[in-house]
Amino acid sequence: MAVSRRNFLKSSALAGVAMSMAMPRVHAGEDNEIKVGLIGCGGRGRGAANNTLNADDNCKIYALADAFMPNAQGAADGLKAAFEDRVDVEGRVFAGLDAYKNVVDCCDLVLLCEAPGFRYRSLAYAVEKGKHVFCEKPVATDVLGIRSVFESTKIAKEKGLTLVSGLCWRYDTNVKEVMERVCNGEIGDITSARLTYLTSQLWKRPRQEGDTEMMAQVRNWYNYSWLSGDFNIEQHVHTLDKGLWAMGNVPPSTCYGLGGRMQRIEQPANGDIYDSMAAVFEYPNGTTFYSYCRQQNGCWGENQAYFAGTKGFASILGRGRITDLDGKVVWEQKPVSSDMYTLEHIELYKSIRGKIDTINNGEYMANATMMGIMGREACYTGQKLNWDEELKSEKSYRPSSYDWDGTPWNMPDEKGRFKIQVPGVGQVYHTISRDE
Repeated sequence: MAVSRRNFLKSSALAGVAMSMAMPRVHAGEDNEIKVGLIGCGGRGRGAANNTLNADDNCKIYALADAFMPNAQGAADGLKAAFEDRVDVEGRVFAGLDAYKNVVDCCDLVLLCEAPGFRYRSLAYAVEKGKHVFCEKPVATDVLGIRSVFESTKIAKEKGLTLVSGLCWRYDTNVKEVMERVCNGEIGDITSARLTYLTSQLWKRPRQEGDTEMMAQVRNWYNYSWLSGDFNIEQHVHTLDKGLWAMGNVPPSTCYGLGGRMQRIEQPANGDIYDSMAAVFEYPNGTTFYSYCRQQNGCWGENQAYFAGTKGFASILGRGRITDLDGKVVWEQKPVSSDMYTLEHIELYKSIRGKIDTINNGEYMANATMMGIMGREACYTGQKLNWDEELKSEKSYRPSSYDWDGTPWNMPDEKGRFKIQVPGVGQVYHTISRDE
């Protein structure tokens, strides 16, 4: 089966007609300069800005936004130093939780690299305004956000807008090669998969003097489920997406799992996320995916996707390999140099400039994120969940409002501890702390 990719409409006969700045630029010819806005100026956002400038010679960074002005201004200064006149953001560096609107309003293309809990809002607004989008993964942290992303995907298709996902392995030359072999049936019908992302803990950021609780959590966003989705979504979504890819982008029907916190026991910087999860995803035809992810220091690590089929087996990352049922190697990859982060932006501009058909990755990026959400909720609750039923869920971890005075759903108690999800029980305050 064919692997889906990014695309866009060719310039029409009207492409040369002068257009008002207030009108969305759906078509961008070879010589049109594309004004790019960056929303979310952390490490991934700055990386995406570098990737986009390296991918197309006639684009410029035109506006920047971040929740915090030092981040936005730091990105502006760093990009200006590296790319000089290709960064023109004078008077267009914005801060705050609604600053994404300022960027969308003045740009042709927006890079959505803010905390995942905010991403569905930026996507909806950008599509409403008729702007092209590069949307980092994951695209939401709850089912309400997923439903919004599906709606934005539909609207983007109707408007002929390019929507490229940050699920970058779909653009990696080597991974595409082996995945296309899997999708084309070289291992037969897939019967099972083992999907792993076993690594160490990531960063934590301390509260700053004068922070409201909302500020403190946004600053330390990775460690709160409403902002990152938990690491099973924010990080492991890459591996879950390979499973979805192998199944023709058809999601599973049921899921159950287990997980918890074994190293993330100090408070409050560890927030409310887990550090280990395992989930089983089931398809109606009996195909079963076994998903394992962990963020624990000092442990064995692996990031891989293994597939078993009726004719053989495949491993995807590193040097892709296919073996028969007896373990004999029938194909082994000769890897080539591949910068997937830049390649996805190259395809983005091909789509916008009409060199290929319009790309819209919205459906698979939403389904991959939804797999992460269902796996998380199966671990949090200890229940077996159904995909169709979960898509109707109204459960949310959102704050009371998206402003600095808003109240996050999980507020610390008098000891600075946060409620933790306990399977079969519900939300309880963490009772194990080295500080006690």
